[in-house]
Amino acid sequence: MVIVFGSINLDLSFSLPKIPAAGETVLGPAVRIAPGGKGANQAVAAARDGASVAMAGAIGNDPLGAGALALLQQAGVDLARVKQAEASTGCAAIAVDPVGHNAIAVGSGANLAVAAAQVEDALLGPAATLVLQMEVPGEETAALIARARARAARIILNLAPAAALPEAALRAVDVLVVNESEGAWLAGHLGCGASAAALRGRLGGPAVVLTRGEDGAEVAGKEGNWLEPARQVVAVDTTAAGDCFVGVLAGQLDQGRTLAAAVRRASAAAALCCTRAGSQGSIPLRAETDGFIEAG
Repeated sequence: MVIVFGSINLDLSFSLPKIPAAGETVLGPAVRIAPGGKGANQAVAAARDGASVAMAGAIGNDPLGAGALALLQQAGVDLARVKQAEASTGCAAIAVDPVGHNAIAVGSGANLAVAAAQVEDALLGPAATLVLQMEVPGEETAALIARARARAARIILNLAPAAALPEAALRAVDVLVVNESEGAWLAGHLGCGASAAALRGRLGGPAVVLTRGEDGAEVAGKEGNWLEPARQVVAVDTTAAGDCFVGVLAGQLDQGRTLAAAVRRASAAAALCCTRAGSQGSIPLRAETDGFIEAG
């Protein structure tokens, strides 16, 4: 089973002629309201790609909570470990320009109440794949990594958005996923090069996957170092592509695929995600990713 420990949001997405600069107002035709949050996006991605998934997170005591959970429920994700907090449901405002680039502002709300204790020890065994990001309290993320390591679970950390964790927590994960800006931030924090190979060399244990958008993904692991090429598509909206990549990667590893095979499929699913508008709703189903891969 894939256990996702992380954020749950409701997204407000604005298609705009350009991303607003500081102090600037840019008008768009409408707003799209849909479920989001890195944790929830990754859970939906894994479930839509065929994995059995449980989500641990929090929503607020407000009307936004039900909407934030809608696509998790539709995807069949186990929500028994999602609690209701005395706070607002997490909310993101996403500005998307005509070529698919985005800028995102997030109000964390109930995500700040998420606690490692929501995931019981019995779930954290060798058959489990734990997926974590950085939109819930870092101390809770680090605590859950330590518990999962002690129980031999597979651990995938998406250090997004980039933020500090104890080096012991970074070293304890099996796979570390970062994008270029997150990788550069981590390299500066650790005092090493910003390539996947340099980060893995500095940390020692984890395989490192450094995603580079249309330039592919650098991978450094026990199998060696390589560049996984990106599939060339016309991007409409890149908002959930990174989360799609992580969720599909996790689901594939949980099903026993090699890191190389998992990265290859995750890259294809993320590329397909970029061809659709929206965040969580743009994540492809397993059959759609199969068809995209078969079409070459």
